[in-house]
Amino acid sequence: MKVRSWLATSCSTRTCATLTHDSTIPFPQNPYLSSENLVSDSSSDNRGSATSSSASSSDTSYSSLPSNLSLQTLSSVPSLQKLFPENIVFSVSDISVSSINPRPKHPITCVAVQGNFLYIASVNEIRVYDQGTSTLLDVYNGQDSCSGSVKSVTFCNGKIFTAHQDCRIRVWQMTVTKKHKFLTALPTVNDRLRRFVLPKNYVSIRRHVKRLWIEHADAVTGLTSNKGLIYSVSWDKTLKIWRASDARCLQSIKAHDDAINSVTVSVDGTVYTGSADKRIRVWAKPSGEKRYALVATLEKHKSAVNALALDDERSVLFSGACDRSILVWEREDSANYMVVTGALRGHGKAILCLINVGDLLMSGSADRTVRIWQRGVEAKYCCLAVLDGHQKPVKSLTAVRDDEHSDAVSVISGSLDGEIRTWKVSFSKPSNPSSSTDFQNWNL
Repeated sequence: MKVRSWLATSCSTRTCATLTHDSTIPFPQNPYLSSENLVSDSSSDNRGSATSSSASSSDTSYSSLPSNLSLQTLSSVPSLQKLFPENIVFSVSDISVSSINPRPKHPITCVAVQGNFLYIASVNEIRVYDQGTSTLLDVYNGQDSCSGSVKSVTFCNGKIFTAHQDCRIRVWQMTVTKKHKFLTALPTVNDRLRRFVLPKNYVSIRRHVKRLWIEHADAVTGLTSNKGLIYSVSWDKTLKIWRASDARCLQSIKAHDDAINSVTVSVDGTVYTGSADKRIRVWAKPSGEKRYALVATLEKHKSAVNALALDDERSVLFSGACDRSILVWEREDSANYMVVTGALRGHGKAILCLINVGDLLMSGSADRTVRIWQRGVEAKYCCLAVLDGHQKPVKSLTAVRDDEHSDAVSVISGSLDGEIRTWKVSFSKPSNPSSSTDFQNWNL
């Protein structure tokens, strides 16, 4: 297992000169944004776009492409990273790693942290660990194999919400003994009974097949929460909004023309969805309205969008796709939508997951690595480290600071190789920011 610095991995190849040149490209003065609601010419279900590229560590659609080709994707978008940042805030001073193998040979599908508890989903089973000691506290949903893989976990009002391959969302609560009790599944029985009589509550999902609009018709792929609301997305191309207090579905939106792979929400309630139709869509409640409506469609990726993340101030959106690029979107002062300002390049295969903590962005990829990016001055970024150790694609990421004043971050990565790695990354202010001596090779 190796942890490589950005300079060690990039400057040893001929791509270093290319990157150095790209990083000096000025930002466009008027970045292009299409706010029209474009309709795809094809409605075929490409839900495998995200998962198929991560199903194997070798047999992927990108396996024949060398990693330096990632620098050539989306050539019209300027690179934001600098190899020699003059005003870098931190450099990596130490990295330690520990690992957990909850179920050998079973892929990790999701990792999440709530307080001191680490939730790990391996296929249909969910394990809960004490984050500090790695002590196993509980195992649940293991007997319900018909639920399929757990795709996402979120937390709201003291409850745990899990998204499953069987089209349902399950609600759990931790007891005083730190065991998890099943409460209900969404949509609830009461919600179904309230609506099943009226024909207007049914929608067609395919020829001669109808379902209640409150039901997902395919795997639920993403969950997020904000201010008592749960937002779910699915391969059925819909975004649904649920009220956590009574578990009722408030709204269902046909959000995309293809499978939806990711969702995130800002503190003001603006929702972002990323899809296999290559688009990111922005949803918000118009002034005085109670229901969500489309605000903007963000188009720049050339393949399926797999992951979304917002910075702490919720003014910068990061999107990762199968085109191996991470795009950075920033809010325009004159509008309530975002425009692309540049790209972060370096991964050799599809971007599968993103997580932001402070001014740090972590990205996991089908190339089996995790990269740590730092935002510096003038909206430039630097890749501080490449964490290399997984044997298969990195499917899920989460990260937490040890405490508010700590210079250490714990990055937790889950891979299709069945291993959870916790990378404890310590930072220090570089003695000479313009020098490359602060970037070291890490052999752990």
